[in-house]
Amino acid sequence: MNNTEYYDRLGVSKGASQDEIKKAYRKMSKKYHPDINKEAGAEEKYKDIQEAYETLGDEQKRAAYDQYGPAGANGGFGGQGGFGGFDGAGFGGFEDIFSSFFGGGGQAQNPAGPRQGDDLQYRVNLEFEEAIFGTEKEVRYNREATCHTCEGSGAAPGSHPETCSRCHGAGVINVDRQTPLGMMRSQVTCDVCHGTGKEIKNPCPTCHGSGHEKQAHKVSVKIPAGVETGQQVRLQGQGEAGINGGPYGDLYVVISVKPSNKFERDGSTIYYTLDINFVQAALGDSVEVPTVHGAVDLAIPAGTQTGKTFRLRGKGAPKLRGQGLGDQHVTVRVVTPTNLNDAQKEALHAFAAAGGDSVTPQKKKGFFDKVKDVLEGE
Repeated sequence: MNNTEYYDRLGVSKGASQDEIKKAYRKMSKKYHPDINKEAGAEEKYKDIQEAYETLGDEQKRAAYDQYGPAGANGGFGGQGGFGGFDGAGFGGFEDIFSSFFGGGGQAQNPAGPRQGDDLQYRVNLEFEEAIFGTEKEVRYNREATCHTCEGSGAAPGSHPETCSRCHGAGVINVDRQTPLGMMRSQVTCDVCHGTGKEIKNPCPTCHGSGHEKQAHKVSVKIPAGVETGQQVRLQGQGEAGINGGPYGDLYVVISVKPSNKFERDGSTIYYTLDINFVQAALGDSVEVPTVHGAVDLAIPAGTQTGKTFRLRGKGAPKLRGQGLGDQHVTVRVVTPTNLNDAQKEALHAFAAAGGDSVTPQKKKGFFDKVKDVLEGE
């Protein structure tokens, strides 16, 4: 590299004034900023422009560069770099080692460039059936929005932000620190513009120069059929306002489904417990079973035992990432009757006798029988 390449990167002559260099830097950095220019090689071009301006934008560095080239600008000749004529290239990564201690080294993202706003999260509660079939909800929340008065500039109507006089629009400044190893340089956020690269002499009366204002916002969100608790729906551009003209962040709607008093669910499969009496279990029957799609008839075969499960195909929840519907599983529970009347008891005794089983009828105890039980310790 010769001592004219930095000028060539900015498209100026070696005799350009400091003001001409600043203007060229602003024009070139805007043209090749990676958040704006997505072409291949734009990011590397942007880094080269930054490197050139860091030297030519500083009058002392520029003078050293004109005389000695890049090594002179980096303190390699007659400066206070502490490495006696070496620009660090022969030390295999000194810059990377020192950067962890002193904050320097490398090309950081331009803090004055446009940045996307923060994402937000909103929790919406759904009824069991709403999650099955999908629904549409209106959500209301507060967010940081672009100020309606200044349209995000931060300046009062009729005025405009000015390029920061300290960092010249870069958003960062170089700070030299004396260390045991010599003078070290690092980049820090500009203390005048706080990284925006702009000064606002006449702040907006609404946002007081921030470019943002609190907004009560509402948006309609379509909940797809088949969602479950914990899943999210992303709404692009419904989050917080961006920084330095960047896009809005996103809103993530987190789903919470209320439990059903009838059904249990696991993915697209729905579970239901069906109570039947022992006569239905023994003789068989046709019963009506509720599903989320409406009641259906289910044939109970004779001799059905507690715990027997039947599958109703296509009566479950929609498959969120597939096609079709899941199934409903119906588990039978045989219920033992209580408080039988005399006719029912006689019928059961007759049933037991017909099968060769003997069941002793229970006799009601009188007063003296109960006294006898007490005296005998029963």
